[in-house]
Amino acid sequence: MALSPIRSSSFSSSAIVALAVLLLLSGTSSANLSKNFYSKTCPNVFNTVKSVVKSAVVREPRIGASIVRLFFHDCFVQGCDGSILLDDTPTFQGEKTAAANNNSVRGFEVIDAIKSEVEKICPGVVSCADILDIASRDSVVLLGGPFWKVRLGRRDSRTANFTAANTGVIPPPTSNLTNLITRFRDQGLSARDMVALSGAHTFGKARCTSFRDRIYNQTNIDRTFALARQRRCPRTNGTGDNNLANLDFRTPNHFDNNYFKNLLIKRGLLNSDQVLFNGGSTDSLVRTYSQNNKAFDTDFVKAMIRMGDIKPLTGSQGEIRKNCRRVN
Repeated sequence: MALSPIRSSSFSSSAIVALAVLLLLSGTSSANLSKNFYSKTCPNVFNTVKSVVKSAVVREPRIGASIVRLFFHDCFVQGCDGSILLDDTPTFQGEKTAAANNNSVRGFEVIDAIKSEVEKICPGVVSCADILDIASRDSVVLLGGPFWKVRLGRRDSRTANFTAANTGVIPPPTSNLTNLITRFRDQGLSARDMVALSGAHTFGKARCTSFRDRIYNQTNIDRTFALARQRRCPRTNGTGDNNLANLDFRTPNHFDNNYFKNLLIKRGLLNSDQVLFNGGSTDSLVRTYSQNNKAFDTDFVKAMIRMGDIKPLTGSQGEIRKNCRRVN
């Protein structure tokens, strides 16, 4: 509805000020993030991060996927604030031992190594939360995926939220489609964002415990594929729980759209993978991505940027940690 013109000079200066404040407050803190945030204060941060990530990926390609997952698990719990990086202490419980993270998320040592190098060139300037974002982008690029300019300016949380991390805010690998859509929507992300971000399973590995039920008890799975996975994942709980399988059996160390091609032939490793193509509302999008790698890359980049905008701490909020594992 269009606003009617102001007809009276009695529109007071206080009203103008109030309107200006309202417009200012209507924005989110993500508006304070910038692609050029460190252009003057730490111009070499990108080369420094990339160098450490590249060395880590050369040693172990899987670590790239692990870093992207670390970013995802951080952002879904009280925003992209580096809270997942905090270690437990006698008086503080972090998020690392929550069900979604315990013996599962990894890559902390890489973030530590990056932080150490960044502190040498720009002490007290670059947050751990921003380092995690940059490292995620570089992991994707180094393994064949698209490049994008990350939005930076986050600060680090002084707190963590074990309860949120432990109670399903991060959708588990057993999730159905409704749960996935709901959990992503709770973070301000669309179903399209969810499918695109799920495409990060184009690289990396999963533990037997996360796909055991699927390969033994589900019917919407290619039999040959299931039998091959059963050879490394025994049926009995507690046996081989940490044995690994590639999330994308075709090109497990390369970022591409083969993940979506796998779903078309019922070769999604996790239940939360295959539900994206199982007669539901996201089937058409999976088909599109499987046929058009450029469309997938484009939507993945948009979704990563939107995920990175979830509840950042900016300005005077939080702090710039000297050590990513503990508050200052």
